[in-house]
Amino acid sequence: MTRRAYLYFVITFVIGIILGGIGTYYYAWNTGRWHRKWSEDTYIRNMTRELSLAPAQVPELRSIIDDHIKEFHALQETNRPQFEALHAKTDNHIRQILNPAQLKKYDELIEEHKKAQKSK
Repeated sequence: MTRRAYLYFVITFVIGIILGGIGTYYYAWNTGRWHRKWSEDTYIRNMTRELSLAPAQVPELRSIIDDHIKEFHALQETNRPQFEALHAKTDNHIRQILNPAQLKKYDELIEEHKKAQKSK
């Protein structure tokens, strides 16, 4: 092979690597696999840096965030029965359109989803 052929081969290989990396990044970002979970400490650190908070303000900010988190969780618990009822209603509607083989597979999918949720 000539030098030109080797050069084309290397260029094609490099372009493939770049496109593969971009595709992987795009997939992982859009599916949520590379999103970090929200962290109270990270949020406070960023707010302290971005707003140039005084040392005396940081504990106050932490207290506000803690209160917000408690209220948020209380609101979630208050509304949990409504969300569970809606989920059950949707689940029953889906079950009505499935044949027995699909219903078996659907039950397996639901179990996998529940296991995945517990492991989070």
